Amino acid sequence: MQVPAPFEYARATSVDDAIGLMERYGDTARLVAGGHSLLPMMKLRLANFEYLIDINDLRGELGYIAVESDQVRVGALTRHRELLESDALAAVLPIFRDAERVIADPTVRNRGTLGGSLCQADPSEDLSAVCTTLGASCVIRGSGGTRTVTMEDFHRGPYETAVADGEILLEIRIPVRERGGSAYEKVERRAGDWAVVSAGAAVWLGADGLVADARVGLAAVGPNTTGIPAISAALRGNPPSEELYARAGEIAAESCEPVTDQRGSADYKRHLAKELTVRTLRRAVARIAERG
Repeated sequence: MQVPAPFEYARATSVDDAIGLMERYGDTARLVAGGHSLLPMMKLRLANFEYLIDINDLRGELGYIAVESDQVRVGALTRHRELLESDALAAVLPIFRDAERVIADPTVRNRGTLGGSLCQADPSEDLSAVCTTLGASCVIRGSGGTRTVTMEDFHRGPYETAVADGEILLEIRIPVRERGGSAYEKVERRAGDWAVVSAGAAVWLGADGLVADARVGLAAVGPNTTGIPAISAALRGNPPSEELYARAGEIAAESCEPVTDQRGSADYKRHLAKELTVRTLRRAVARIAERG
């Protein structure tokens, strides 16, 4: 039977209380909300902490989806189910609903949180790829104040983030721009599994119909969730076309760093990176047309 090592339990009553507890216990403590990533690692003794600080009572402060004219703000304790079911979020950023439909199962989606997914920093994590694709920023608070970092700076390596001891992730901020579309695709071995490869794409068209900007993010093809600036550069200023998507797919395959493992060979994963990039770009542009 898998059981974690003994630990002490504390329940935070506010963000400031959680920060105070984290400062008191230092690197011997971890925050827990849904627990679907942390607790299995503790049961396998891959992660051992002396203190767990439960932050579920902070839902009133950190569980929200706010769609504003120029940005979307999502609290770190927003559940996967809430992201899936939010029509307001899907209307401006449909990539979230695409991703949430293929994340785990209803049990996980009912308890797991956006903040927990990002802070786990698994290179195969779906919402990390989504937030990288959308150019999101992460708001972090500690006793010294609040700071904002980009997704590129937030993920510092596999299972490592910019959130320091004594700090907590508060919310994710995503810019909203006119004439934009987004999409997400994932290949998995079975429903709800970690990705073999996944890709997200976001495209914005100018009034002239040309690509004003575009972003592609890949997961499960390297040590971090990967954004590919070369794709953005290749697409800008060009009319959307199958030839343009194919070029972006080639760049994706050339830019990623997959490894051969039980989920497939490196060559197979490069092929998937190429194909999924093409599919998500095509669908993102089609959604712009659908919205008029």
